[in-house]
Order: sequence, then structure tokens, then C-alpha cells
Amino acid sequence: MVYPERFSNLPAHAWPRLRALLDVHEGGGPAVHMTIGEPKHNFPAWVMDIIAEHASGFNSYPPNDGAPELKQAIASFVHRRYDVPVDPETQVMALNGTREGLYNAVMALCPETKNGSKPAILMPNPFYQVYMIAALSVAAEPVMVPATEQTGHLPDYASLPKDVLERTTAAYICSPANPQGAVASAAYWRELIALAEQYDFKVFADECYSEIYRGAPPVGALQVAQDMGVDLNRVVIFHSLSKRSNLPGLRSGFVASGAENTQEIKQLRNFAGAPLPLPLQMAAAAVWNDEVHVTENRALYVEKYEVADRILGNVAGYASPEAGFFLWLPVENDEEAAVKLWRETGVRVLPGGYLAQDWNGVNPGQKYIRAAMVAPKAETARGIELIRDCLYPQKI
Repeated sequence: MVYPERFSNLPAHAWPRLRALLDVHEGGGPAVHMTIGEPKHNFPAWVMDIIAEHASGFNSYPPNDGAPELKQAIASFVHRRYDVPVDPETQVMALNGTREGLYNAVMALCPETKNGSKPAILMPNPFYQVYMIAALSVAAEPVMVPATEQTGHLPDYASLPKDVLERTTAAYICSPANPQGAVASAAYWRELIALAEQYDFKVFADECYSEIYRGAPPVGALQVAQDMGVDLNRVVIFHSLSKRSNLPGLRSGFVASGAENTQEIKQLRNFAGAPLPLPLQMAAAAVWNDEVHVTENRALYVEKYEVADRILGNVAGYASPEAGFFLWLPVENDEEAAVKLWRETGVRVLPGGYLAQDWNGVNPGQKYIRAAMVAPKAETARGIELIRDCLYPQKI
């Protein structure tokens, strides 16, 4: 049964809002697109060869949970990256993009009530909008917890009232965080997983930016759960080839967890899923198995971190991202700053408030803009210089 009232009062999605905001104005120069996080680095050239080699697979329905080769490649990646052994048959499922998994995990794993009350699903604020829609789809309350400079740009779920925690069924956490680039430490994960154990909810770890970082690789939620000796059904992790391998159009992601969770998610897929076509699954398996291109890709982003630090390092309030590929830049007003940039320079950025919702009358994103560093180094540097010269000339 459909409940339209769950969605009818939502604000417009970020991208239609952005077009309505900017497209009524003429750009002040050649467009520099720094809005959407769509990677522009080259993906491995051999991907096309693998798709062509397995093209006959388009003549068959693809395996629902993922081809054996793909599930094994994913399990191998999890073991290689986090030193967590997972069974490719019972603890892994291939996704048609991680957005599918982030949404369906709530559908499959969250009960309709908790302790006799309406369930709550926790999420950071700002947040990836599918978190909120997933909660609304199961008639749960989306509880948006500020992830601000004061909290290290990660939500402090332990600060919530006991009555909220007692009806919580799941908590989303994105690490590295979109949009701020903050990374959850092992201590942060331990505290969150311990809280989930205390109040019996699941941790949904959105780790799609895990392979784009400077310095040490970000610790993973499943890795910490294993180290704590916690049942792996307590944690569900989501990964993607979109950022790791510059393949957003391949739509290859995965979900991994304990066997009980995975079975429930697979059962939902049996009735309502859309698996990746077999030739694309074969390509994805090869990509998950290869780390050479990932290392090369990460090095390109490290160069752009250094460019951003050089250009913006003296700007008051600038925080160099730990990981990911976004700049989260302080402004007085997000929409005014975005319009000013577009009209005066041709640079398009996303108002931070479009990634957040009001919390106690305050939108924690409205004092920021998000700029994606996905273009080649020279174009990214030009965009950052234009941002600095336009928005921060007096703050250097």
C-alpha cells in the first residue's frame, strides 16, 4: 500500500533545486562544474574488453545475488581491505548501485515497531537523501543528528534521549563522510557499535568513499565489529565501484553483513530487485580484484587535496578534508554564495543546506557550500582559485 503523504511535503531533491536556483542567471564565465560527485578520472581500459568478451550474457537473466565470480571478488576485497573473512555465498550480495542497498536494507531489516513504539532511524545531518526516504518508506521516524564542526562532522548518537534510542532500529553513518570528508576512527566505531549493542539496533555503514583518502586507510565498521567480538549481523556495510574505480555508470556495489541479515536482504531482492546484467558483473569482478588502478586513482586525489590546501590554506575556516573528494567550505549564506559564484565566475557548486534538514530550527548545511574535486587537476585548481577570489578575498 502506498502512503503518498509520507513524501508530498518533502522539499525538492537537491538537483532540481540547484537548477531552479542557478539557471535563471547567466554564468559569469565558462562553466566549471563542481556540483555532483561524478568521478571524471579514467576507469581501467580493460573493463570494456571484459564486457565485450561476456556480451553473450546479455541473452540471459543475471544471477540474482551476484555471479559466483563477483561474490568471490567482493569477499576477497573485504578480506584484503579489512582482514575480515566473509562467506561469498552467505554474507555478500551484489548491488545495482549502493543506493539500492542503502534503501532496501531498511525495508528488509527494520521492524514496523520497536518496544511498542514507532521506530526511529538515525542519520547524520547533512546526509545522503536516500537515508531519509528509506525511513519514511517504512513509516519510521528519520532522526537527523547534527554532524557539525563541534562534533567532528560526525553525528553524536549517544547524546540522543534514551526514549529515542530505545525505539531506534538502525543508524546510518557515512565514513568517509559526504560532504565533509571526516573519517570515523576505530574509537568512534567502537562507541557506536557498543551503543547499538546496548539498545539493539543495526549500524548501516555507508563506506562508498573508503578508498579515496590521504595517509592511513579509513578503518571499517565490519573490521571493528570483528575486533570487538560482536555478531556481524549488528553491522551492515555498503561499498561501490563508483568512486573507488571511477565507474558510476557500471552501477556495481555490494552489501556485506552477517548471514542472517544477508538472507533477509536477498529475500527482498528475490521479489523486488534488479540485478546487474551478467557482462557487467564479470567486469565488476575484475575491477574488485584489481588494486593497481585504485592506487593510481587515489594518488590523483591526493594531488588535488594538496592543490586545495595551497589555494585555500590561508582562508579562515577552511578545513582540509581527510578523505573523499569534496570541499566543505564555510560561507555566510549557502544559496547566496552559490549564485554569486555562478554569476561572477561560472563556477557551479551545491548549497550545503540542500544536503541537510532543519534541526531545532537550524539547517546545519546553510553555512557551507560543497565543491566536488572530480575534474582533472588543472580544471579543479582553476575552480578552487575562482572560489577563493570570489568568496574569500577579504579572509585571506
